[in-house]
Amino acid sequence: MSITTTKLTRAAGLSAVAAGLLFAAVQINHPHLDANFVTTTEWTVRQTMKVVMAALALIGITGMYLRQVKQTGILGLIGYVLFSAGYLTMLSIETIGTVVLPSIAHSAPGYVNDVLAVSTSGNAAGDIGLMQPLLSFMGIGYLGGGLLFGIALFRARILARWAAVLLGVGTVSAIAIPLLPQINERLFAVPTAVALVGLGISLWRDQRTVVGHSLPVENSSPLDAAGAK
Repeated sequence: MSITTTKLTRAAGLSAVAAGLLFAAVQINHPHLDANFVTTTEWTVRQTMKVVMAALALIGITGMYLRQVKQTGILGLIGYVLFSAGYLTMLSIETIGTVVLPSIAHSAPGYVNDVLAVSTSGNAAGDIGLMQPLLSFMGIGYLGGGLLFGIALFRARILARWAAVLLGVGTVSAIAIPLLPQINERLFAVPTAVALVGLGISLWRDQRTVVGHSLPVENSSPLDAAGAK
């Protein structure tokens, strides 16, 4: 099987779809985060899903950007770099959560609880070291990058514009989580998840259209056939 730009772009679209589905699925019936939950099998399963989701999202948004580099311009570049940096940091944090936190949950439960609190827009009782700026950078990349990238995709007019709007609105809406404690914070992930699915499908369909238009068409006429005899 030959590897082509079209096939890679279609794969990126499917990666975005898978990332969106995982992002939504991991929110379902999510337990309260504390040091006790970190040591369970369910934590490992959910964290693994988050790691895979972040990796697939990186592939997906990279494919979206490369498909419309010229159309998105400088805004698209800034949005992509910031958004991808946010997801790359998220990938790192979720990996730490999968590998490191369970191993120190019994010896340093206070630290683990503080990290979990900050990761869900809460406040830490103690010092969590470099995890604080790492979590802050992830938030800036996810919120700011998602907004700028969504605007750039909307202006490019190539992928589904409704999904681009939802991406920008969905990511930046996470700012409201500390202001609306009565609303389940997991619900704020749904718009972004739907946006990733919508953009991924749009990217995949766009590449199918490109393939369809690029197929050679053999035209023949009765005169050509007669002349060939």
